[in-house]
Amino acid sequence: MTPLVLLSFLVVYFGILLSVAYFTSKKTSDNSTFFVANRSAKWYMVAFGMIGVALSGVTFISVPGDIGNAPAGLQPNNFSYFQFVLGNALGFIVIAYVLLPLYYRMQLTSIYTYLEERLGHRSYKSGAMIFLISRTIGSAFRLYLVAIVLQRYIFDAWNVPFIVTVAICLVLIWLYTNKGGLKTIIITDMMQTTCLVLAVVLSIYFMADGLGWSVTEALEKVKESSYSKIFVWENLLGDTRHVLKHIIGGMFVTIAMTGLDQDLMQKNLSMKTIGEAQKNMMTFTGIFVVINIFFLAVGALLYFYAEANGISIAELGKSDYLYPEIALNYLGMVPGTVFMMGLTAATFATTDSALTALTTSYCVDFLDFNKKEDPNDPKLVKQRNVVHLGFSIVMLLVILLFHVINDDSVVTAIFKVAGYTYGPLLGLFSFGILTKLRVRDGIVPYICVISPILIFLLAQYVLPYTAYKIGFELIVYNGLITFLLLWATSPGRIVDHKNL
Repeated sequence: MTPLVLLSFLVVYFGILLSVAYFTSKKTSDNSTFFVANRSAKWYMVAFGMIGVALSGVTFISVPGDIGNAPAGLQPNNFSYFQFVLGNALGFIVIAYVLLPLYYRMQLTSIYTYLEERLGHRSYKSGAMIFLISRTIGSAFRLYLVAIVLQRYIFDAWNVPFIVTVAICLVLIWLYTNKGGLKTIIITDMMQTTCLVLAVVLSIYFMADGLGWSVTEALEKVKESSYSKIFVWENLLGDTRHVLKHIIGGMFVTIAMTGLDQDLMQKNLSMKTIGEAQKNMMTFTGIFVVINIFFLAVGALLYFYAEANGISIAELGKSDYLYPEIALNYLGMVPGTVFMMGLTAATFATTDSALTALTTSYCVDFLDFNKKEDPNDPKLVKQRNVVHLGFSIVMLLVILLFHVINDDSVVTAIFKVAGYTYGPLLGLFSFGILTKLRVRDGIVPYICVISPILIFLLAQYVLPYTAYKIGFELIVYNGLITFLLLWATSPGRIVDHKNL
């Protein structure tokens, strides 16, 4: 696979995306189209398209590569990540039957307006700001992962600076999401999810063929290998991968990063009824679990292939490079193209969706578009375009910063950051839904800052001296601290509201 061939593929791929954007925004490109697709989206289209958004390039590269990694003094990760996936599935069920009915009763465009009605103005602004910071960081990490692969296998051939590589990606995303917004993304997500699923399935076929096995034989080899071990029952305190930690952490990470995240909830709010939205979530959940099994199978085959061909992960630098190295330098042109198709689809499906959600949240939560007499006023449409461009620039800067300081596995870094930034959001919504207490609205922003600081200090300076090792469940403790601080400072009870 030459850099020119890979670059040609990207040009064709983005040409298709730009064509989709042109036709979906041809008739109308107002704010209602951009924010909620005129509330006319089909649930089955959204369900399938959300797979690409939820998985991202992190799952595509880091999860398969990570199965062979081993924490200090412990066994390799193997398929233990699937415990986390099971937790994700439980979280999706909570979203479908607890959060979505609430959002639909209130007819929300931004889910954070719930906080204003239930807790107060400053609580509302705090929740929206947490989302803006969290989603910007998370999406930047995901795009960074693809950018370093594009840089290594394409743009380094012409000595293109990394900043230019990232800028090109963001400019292309901005171009095809600028007018149609969510209406365009629902269509492009379907296309990109199709590419992602095909890439995973075909990768299994190509690696099996390269090892001289049929697909059935390859999957049987995976099943019989030590890599297929899923559950970690030993060492509850000292192993971050223990089944309880992974399932509980996976469930609450999903509730926070999906159910309390404007990005994925914006798609659910684009449907006509709550019934369609719930069908969407449950269909999505089933596909999500199955596709993650395939990703883990790809990971086992990568290590089989690396062993058979003398490929050293130590020489590659990190396990994140294992999949692209084998796909682009060992399997041939067609498998290499399939890999790029899946990687590009997974990551750009996440980033384009995030930019749209960030723009929506800022326009509704901070510029009060939903309170304007005419939200589709041409002046407001122009203002939305400026906001959209602004978030693209912010994401560029965050990616460049991460490029300078990153020294950790990307998949671990993302969920570590999410545990700190989404925790207060989990605490705010939990307090609003589970209690009838008022909050002291003026101090809520301070509580949302104090909670992550306390859990950070605990994780960095207290837990290392104990037998307990904290994992993905960090977000639970963070949310709990926020909840307890809200409860401890609460002045009294509130009157029930029929919509809350």
